Amino acid sequence: MNINEYDYHLPEELIAQTPLKNRSDSRLLVMDKKTGTLEENIFKNITSYLKKGDCLVLNDTKVIPARLIGEKEDTKAVIELLLLKNTESDNWECLSRPFKRLHVGTIISFGNGLLKAKVIEKKEEGLVIVSFLYEGIFLEILEKLGTMPLPPYIHEKLEDQSRYQTVYAKNLGSAAAPTAGLHFTNDLLNEIKKMGVEVIYVTLHVGLGTFRPVEVEDITKHKMHSEYYILNKEAAEKLNKAKKEGRHIYAVGTTSTRVLETVMHKFGTFKETSGNTDIFIYPGFEFMAIDGLITNFHLPKSTLLMLVSALSSKEHILKAYEYAIKQKFRFFSFGDAMFIK
Repeated sequence: MNINEYDYHLPEELIAQTPLKNRSDSRLLVMDKKTGTLEENIFKNITSYLKKGDCLVLNDTKVIPARLIGEKEDTKAVIELLLLKNTESDNWECLSRPFKRLHVGTIISFGNGLLKAKVIEKKEEGLVIVSFLYEGIFLEILEKLGTMPLPPYIHEKLEDQSRYQTVYAKNLGSAAAPTAGLHFTNDLLNEIKKMGVEVIYVTLHVGLGTFRPVEVEDITKHKMHSEYYILNKEAAEKLNKAKKEGRHIYAVGTTSTRVLETVMHKFGTFKETSGNTDIFIYPGFEFMAIDGLITNFHLPKSTLLMLVSALSSKEHILKAYEYAIKQKFRFFSFGDAMFIK
């Protein structure tokens, strides 16, 4: 399977730079995964496509202000770190820039020494493990010195940092937002619950998998970076009951999808578990957990575009994207939504 099969041309003006004033006013493109039939709507009307007994699975991870800009203590060279994963106690795996300026033992200072990072390991592709040195509470210091790690295609300043969090974000640990969930408001979620739809939460802390492009021609050779997930006992029991009763399970976002499919492929059932997943979903994958997916429009040649193609077909997805471009839908993190059912 060649990477170029998942390419498409997107006019730059369709890359959403800022969130809409009202989250649920996003446009919604509804697609039948089998036939490719398309229908346009507004996101707040997602209720029209859900029914009593359906399960809606959301990722409750919370984005940390993971981007830090500091300087090397010796040369004062500017260094940027993007925190990806807490490996143990105060040690973090980070994406660094410029990578070549860092060596084991390098100390980077942030906020005039309020926080320091010592490089304890250099990996590959810009990755380093650092040990943070500070006094006080790490997350409070991060709130003071860090900024939201917006994707590189967003050039506008985000005035309200909470708009890069879902309204149900709870478990701190992500380097990026699970953006399919950004369209939900508390009112809309309450309306969905009142309909008798079961709203279930899982956790996947979004890491390097989101930032790393596919650099191999044959996509089957691509290696996904692992990300930490949690499926709790209550969620597992509800999902198993829904499966047994033949009710629909709809994932909100590719991150929720990867949690559910990881667990189902590993155990053949939903169960209380946590760990790291590097599951890579592309056409030919057998979905065992979900029946449909609420998602955003994804980057050309991305693993996320491959995931949605696996749920439907590459032909249907690229045709839907072509339609969305013609109709001037907004793309990527702050863009419009798609419901593949």
